[in-house]
Amino acid sequence: MTKVDTNSTKITHKLLTGSRMIVEALKEERVEVIFGYPGGAVLNIYDAIYDGGIPHLLTRHEQGAIHAAEGYARITGKPGVVVATSGPGATNIVTGLADAMMDSLPLVVFTGQVNSHVLGSDAFQEAPTLGISMPITKHNFQVQDVKDLPRIIKEAFYIATTGRPGPVLIDIPKDVTAVSGVFDYSKEVHLPGYKLKLDPDPQAVKSVAHAIKKAKKPVILAGAGILHSHASDELKELVAKTTIPVASTLLGLGSFPSDHPLFLGMAGMHGTYTANMALYESDLIINIGARFDDRLTGNLQDFAKHAQVVHFDIDPSEIGKNVPTDFPVIGDAAKSLQLLLSGHLEKGDIGGWLEKLFQLKEEYPLWYVEDGETLKPQKLIELLHDLTKGEAIISTDVGQHQMWAAQFHGFQHPNKWVTSGGLGTMGFGLPAAIGAQIADKKAVVVAVLGDAGFQMTLQELAVLTEYRLPVKVVLVNNQSMGMVRQWQQLFYKERYSESLLTNQPDYVKLSDAFGIKAALVKNEDEFKTAFAMALENDEPFLLDCRVTHMENVYPMIAPGKGIQQMEGVKP
Repeated sequence: MTKVDTNSTKITHKLLTGSRMIVEALKEERVEVIFGYPGGAVLNIYDAIYDGGIPHLLTRHEQGAIHAAEGYARITGKPGVVVATSGPGATNIVTGLADAMMDSLPLVVFTGQVNSHVLGSDAFQEAPTLGISMPITKHNFQVQDVKDLPRIIKEAFYIATTGRPGPVLIDIPKDVTAVSGVFDYSKEVHLPGYKLKLDPDPQAVKSVAHAIKKAKKPVILAGAGILHSHASDELKELVAKTTIPVASTLLGLGSFPSDHPLFLGMAGMHGTYTANMALYESDLIINIGARFDDRLTGNLQDFAKHAQVVHFDIDPSEIGKNVPTDFPVIGDAAKSLQLLLSGHLEKGDIGGWLEKLFQLKEEYPLWYVEDGETLKPQKLIELLHDLTKGEAIISTDVGQHQMWAAQFHGFQHPNKWVTSGGLGTMGFGLPAAIGAQIADKKAVVVAVLGDAGFQMTLQELAVLTEYRLPVKVVLVNNQSMGMVRQWQQLFYKERYSESLLTNQPDYVKLSDAFGIKAALVKNEDEFKTAFAMALENDEPFLLDCRVTHMENVYPMIAPGKGIQQMEGVKP
């Protein structure tokens, strides 16, 4: 019954249980690690994992597992693999599914399900996982017959990683993992309804080249699509040929070097004045792999009022969804830029435009006011950048600390920035840093966390100790839900309803309980000393950094305002 490829040791046909099929399929897909948490409905799978030969990382909550898989996927570009049990196990990963869907991260998630014969009977730990996950996955499956399992797994990996990446969920009744069938993983994926368009239309690209030549005020908007398609080199070459300046989305940071003279900074609600005014005054916006989401555009009535819009995107549904598009180019970003660069590409007369933008950069830099008494969070991020020479992988939750990290930590290289963009998930940063450290074991990984978000997933500190992961946790502790408090200050008459965290744990003692060294930091010198100590040791370390309590993130576009209506652009 068994056929073995003579050129390898891979099994092509064999009678296997469903659980063993899963492990063998993951080997075929060259999966390096599984993130998960066991439970009754997946015990057969975990029994196969026990001696299956693929490392498994046990998080302390299913949400931690899926965020760790996201961090792994962000750094490697490979699919993160997750296993969770039925019922509460499956519902605990919903946030991670939605997060990965919004940020286009490839995941393959296996959820256990109750036995087939009791489906729909409200059996113990039954949840309608297929229905719950349908709107927040790129695709999902429920396996009805073990003979379909190899095909479904192969299709899941293909769907998750091709085109616009995203999460794919496979829901498996427990009895399907116990029965046996023929394992055949040799068949090619055939999905007639799943159409990929990787190669751009040459005529569409030619039209873009013509628009670039005519433009007097062009600007490139660099999105995460550049990182997903590994197109950073093509972007740099495009800028070298045309001298068109670059603004970045939050998730596009690192796709273009932050120290490049033509980099304008991050655009959007907390972007730089120069980047936002460049988009507002531009006559040609060249969007490469960005969604034109509301946090970037502000009030759409004021966005791109004077500009023609080029939109490079692999997902046709994004074209014209939020902003009308004059020059759509559907296809892989790297392939599209390569075709653009290989043609007759001429830069326009943009000397006056660049002179104006350079002046704006000089007149309106990012700023903060030091008081000489407290540790400013912006200064903290600058020190972090300097002490790591900008080479660390930075992971964050969502909120003020995230925006300060985006603003003040220059990203010179791709895949050094791991953050929750579209969904804005508190609790993301620590488990995502774990996944990032697994992805790049030699990298310095720093989890820059808010004290509120940290408390949502702090149980994952146990993972750092157990697996000896040298993640450095920098807690930006302002004793509040910082961004919520800022909005309450600015828009709710300083009525701080449930946003101040007055009863904080002792994070140094907490870290000690997990077996992790820690330090309390109250000023710049203490931070430098403690972080240097953290870098000296190949082990986890936590710094509880007590920063200025009421500091706000500026500049800021208030809700409902246009991209040009920024507040706090100067002290």
